[in-house]
Amino acid sequence: QVQLVESGGGLVQPGGSLRLSCAASGSIPRFYDMGWYRQAPGKQRELVAGINSGGSTNYADSVKGRFTISRDNAKNTAYLQMNSLKPEDTAVYYCDAHWSWGRNYDYWGQGTLVTVSS
Repeated sequence: QVQLVESGGGLVQPGGSLRLSCAASGSIPRFYDMGWYRQAPGKQRELVAGINSGGSTNYADSVKGRFTISRDNAKNTAYLQMNSLKPEDTAVYYCDAHWSWGRNYDYWGQGTLVTVSS
């Protein structure tokens, strides 16, 4: 089994910053991809940023230039640095780890709430 634990959410004013962390543990392979998703009230879950095992990244257009995804492979941890936060960034943020080995494996964290409000 694989466990993902997110941390770092909270309340922040518009224009502020937060850093989310996602620690993976359990039966994790050497190479796997990770991603951050978010789900706002009444909306579908959407991809925010992804990073593969080689460090290549991709971002949703809405967060480009403001958010940065990174990972520390030695710690099996991914990070999401969020700057210039806007009220529309308010959502529950989820971490995802996935890989393929004979079949697709996909694991999710429990989510961490980010609220951007004055």
